[in-house]
Amino acid sequence: MTKTYSALHERLQTRTLENGLRICYLPKEGFSKTFAVLATDFGSVDASFTFEGQRYDTPAGVAHFLEHKMFEDQDGNALQKFTRTGASPNAFTSHTMTAYHFSCTDRFAENLEILLKFVFTPYFTEENVAKERGIIGQEIGMMEDTPGWQAMVGLYAGLYREHPVRVSIAGSVESIAEITPETLYTCHRAFYSPKNMVLVVCGTADFDEVCRMAAQFSPQDAPEIGERHYGTRRSTVYQAEVSRVMPVSQPQFLLGVKDTPLEPGESRLRRGMLGELAARILCGDTAPLYTELYEKRLIGRDFDTDYTLFPQGAAVLMGGESRDPAAVRAAVEAEIARLAGEGIDPALFRRMKKALYGMYLRVLDVPEAYARQEAAAVFAGEHYPDFAALFDTVDAADVQAVFARWARTDCSCLSVIRPQ
Repeated sequence: MTKTYSALHERLQTRTLENGLRICYLPKEGFSKTFAVLATDFGSVDASFTFEGQRYDTPAGVAHFLEHKMFEDQDGNALQKFTRTGASPNAFTSHTMTAYHFSCTDRFAENLEILLKFVFTPYFTEENVAKERGIIGQEIGMMEDTPGWQAMVGLYAGLYREHPVRVSIAGSVESIAEITPETLYTCHRAFYSPKNMVLVVCGTADFDEVCRMAAQFSPQDAPEIGERHYGTRRSTVYQAEVSRVMPVSQPQFLLGVKDTPLEPGESRLRRGMLGELAARILCGDTAPLYTELYEKRLIGRDFDTDYTLFPQGAAVLMGGESRDPAAVRAAVEAEIARLAGEGIDPALFRRMKKALYGMYLRVLDVPEAYARQEAAAVFAGEHYPDFAALFDTVDAADVQAVFARWARTDCSCLSVIRPQ
């Protein structure tokens, strides 16, 4: 199927194979590199699930551990194979997704074969799993020594009492000690089913050949995905403030406001743009409140905002360094209440909406960014270029409704890393 986005001057080709694997190709003539990502709808929050009639409560960090181990096979290491072809491979695990990708200037078909083979062919032994525990344990140690990471982990732990988003993506040294080859094989079979995955290609490629190769090197056995378990939903936060002492020169903080989860049938792409637009209007780097806080030296240029969505949850996050995080929190919460009650200045709304549209547009020219956004959109039943039409449906009243949700009581948490 080919869908043309006239307003964007883009053309997206899509196909779903008989085994359920979804394939998306965005042609980019004139680009020197072609990018491919093979992603699974399996992230750190999916540790508890029911598969083939049995409930599994796997150790924290299993999705990330699996990502590390997938590059190794009986013939050696996929990274070495990519090195010989001149490709640049990598992978990542987020709260909601695990993805394996590469970019190359030539030998695309050869690189795609390597990608498909190693992702769909797991190889775990007691020896290589034990070795990986040490490597990941060192990675966890480095993250635990990073103030920004600790602020984020603390924030999610404060926002959510049971939801697994409160657990670090990599898990802990204690949790990964419980991961066995059997754990990894179970999670691979449950979540690396073609029905739970998408292949996104951006650049210059033969779409029919991509589909033929994907059919050849992906399994025909595609188990159904079972039910995932995220704990009891609560509208209020677990803790209003979380703090930790670390060797920092001045406090670092993250302020989070809990939003309501996606409603059944609600567009994830549209909700995401509403959340991002509200975050920019509230305290983006050209918002009035940002200027006020910066001039008072309560925030610096490192201050940033983000809006995140995950199964049965959503939140707006913002933070950086500050001599007085509590004062920043008070100002932000007061501005949320004001915007929820008074509405948004029309000129500010138009300016911020136009800027956000430009940001979404630029993603289409960054293959790595586009492929990641496309994978997330496909898992929600959409395509990233659909944003153009969705933007036309967003008005100031929609964003004011977002602020009304954020203005609810007991919905914010402040996570602070304080100097020793």
